[in-house]
Amino acid sequence: MSNNKPMPVATEISAPFWEGLKARRLLIQQCAACDQWLFYPRRHCPACLGHDLAWREVSGQASLYSFTVARIPTLPDFIDEMPQKLAVVELAEGVRINTTLVGLDEAQIRIGMPLQPVFAQVDAKGGRLLRFTGLDQDAIGFETMPDAQQAPPLAVEQSDRQQVDCKDEAALQALVSERFSEWSNSLLVDQALIDAFAQLSGDDYWIHTDPDRARRSSPFGGTIAHGALVQVLQSRLKLALGFEITGFSTQINYGSDRLRFPAPVPAGSRIHARARVKAVEVRERGTQLTLEINTHVVGQERPSVINDLVILYQR
Repeated sequence: MSNNKPMPVATEISAPFWEGLKARRLLIQQCAACDQWLFYPRRHCPACLGHDLAWREVSGQASLYSFTVARIPTLPDFIDEMPQKLAVVELAEGVRINTTLVGLDEAQIRIGMPLQPVFAQVDAKGGRLLRFTGLDQDAIGFETMPDAQQAPPLAVEQSDRQQVDCKDEAALQALVSERFSEWSNSLLVDQALIDAFAQLSGDDYWIHTDPDRARRSSPFGGTIAHGALVQVLQSRLKLALGFEITGFSTQINYGSDRLRFPAPVPAGSRIHARARVKAVEVRERGTQLTLEINTHVVGQERPSVINDLVILYQR
C-alpha cells in the first residue's frame, strides 16, 4: 500500500471530527437551538442558521444510501485498493457521509443494508479514516494499518549482543557513552489509552480527558498524555542497547536520578525511545547502572520524557 495517498487536512472547524476518529469515536455536530444534526462540519446550522453547535458522539449506526464501484484508480496511489466501493451512508441521526466500504464483496452490497463504522488506521501517527462495513463483519479487524505502512519492528533481540558481566568493572565502564542507541520500536498513544490511564490513576484533569475543552482552552490544541503514562510506557519500548548484563541474581529498578517532561505527547501520537549508559558504579551491594532514556514523539527532536533510570544488579 502506498504511503503517499492524499489525506484530509483538519481545519479549525473540522478538527474535533478527526480527533474523535483517532480515539475511535464518531463525533458530529448538533444545533442547540433546533436539535438539527449536521455533517459536514460547519459554523452555523443550515436549518435555523444558529451558531450554537455542539459536538456529540453517536453510535455510527447507519444504512447504505448509495454506492458505486470504481475500477480505475483516480490516482496511481490507490491502485492497491481496486476495485473501490465508494459509498454514501446515512447515519441514524439523518446525516449522510461520503465514505468507502470495506470487507464486502460486490454481491453483498445492497442499497439500504445496515452498516457499522470502521475506524481505519491509515498512518504511523495514529491517523484514522471513517469507513463502513456490514453488521456481520469484524469491524475491528479492518482497523489495523496494513503491514506495509507500519513502522518496521526493530530487531533488538540480537544474538550477537555484547555480554558484560556485572562484576567486570572495566567492561562496564566501557559502556558509558555520550552517544545514544538506535531508536526502539514505536507505540501509539491514543485517547483510549490516555482515558484508561486516567481511570486507573484518578488523574482525570481535562487537559488529558476532555478533547472538546482541550481544543478550545489548551495551549497544545488538544488533549495530551500524562507524563507519568509516557514514562510507564517506556517498559513497552524495546531499547536497542546492543549489550546484555550477565552474572547477577536480581535486577532492581532502583529509582530515577532525574525525571523531566520537556515536551507534550498529543493524543494520537506515536512515541519511540533511545538510551545511553550514563554512569556505572560497582559497589559492595551490587552494580549500579544509570541509563538515560529519552522518549520522543516520532519525528520530534525534543524529547517528551528524560528519565535517568538507576538499575541495581545484585550478585
